[in-house]
Amino acid sequence: MQLNRATNLACPLDGLPLAPAERQLRCANGHSFDIARQGYVNLLPVQNKKSREPGDSTDMVEARRRFLDAGFYEPISRQVNALVQRHLPTGEVCVMDAGCGEGYYLDQLSRALDGSGREASLIGLDIAKPAVIAATRRNKDITWLVASNNNPALLPQSVDLILCMFGFPIYDAFAKILKPGGKLLLVDAGPEHLIELREVIYPEVRKSPPPGLDKARQEGFELIDSQTLTYQTSELNRAQIADLLRMTPHLFRATHAGKEAAAQLESIRLTVDVQFRVLERG
Repeated sequence: MQLNRATNLACPLDGLPLAPAERQLRCANGHSFDIARQGYVNLLPVQNKKSREPGDSTDMVEARRRFLDAGFYEPISRQVNALVQRHLPTGEVCVMDAGCGEGYYLDQLSRALDGSGREASLIGLDIAKPAVIAATRRNKDITWLVASNNNPALLPQSVDLILCMFGFPIYDAFAKILKPGGKLLLVDAGPEHLIELREVIYPEVRKSPPPGLDKARQEGFELIDSQTLTYQTSELNRAQIADLLRMTPHLFRATHAGKEAAAQLESIRLTVDVQFRVLERG
């Protein structure tokens, strides 16, 4: 695979194409965005931030990096890579990871595509600057952006496939940047996901299915593929349990008593239950 830098970035202020100029990206209206020394570009305007430092903290990002690097979710990555390769068109392609975190899944996809003979540009965006900085350390050839799913800052109809890993899909924004026939891969927790840990931290466990697709259908998406992956992890030690809690919403949802109970665990094996859904833009 030949990995190309993205050429379909758009100004988040006016939507015009961005072009490189020294250590900046600029649009025709004169808006400019610095390329940070780590290699990423911040395309999240101050007026679009809901807080001073939106998204995950550095502590949460590092916890996720340690947990993912330990390999507990490697089967999820392999399934993502297989589905992406199945649904990508031939020729030059663009893949965007919407909510890329610290870059684990997109970096693994890059490695899986290596040797495929195709040309690709891979774009990872996240609202959290600490996550994007961490992602730049994984892979210097991927285009990393601080940006929001509400305004991905990409040109209309310029993306072949979007990944949304345990994230928050914004279907109207995604439909705008996908090419006709482009794909959206949603990866969501199933009812039994991490059930053993949830039974420790919650007094009552709800086994909810993944979010429905009514909003996706309203934006012209059609479900074309659905798969489920279920497996048992190897044993997590106390530090890895703490990292898992830090990287998930459970850290904020659990009661004080639930978090104390989790902190007392010496080890645990967990059920991973994940649903993969591929949607096609009409």
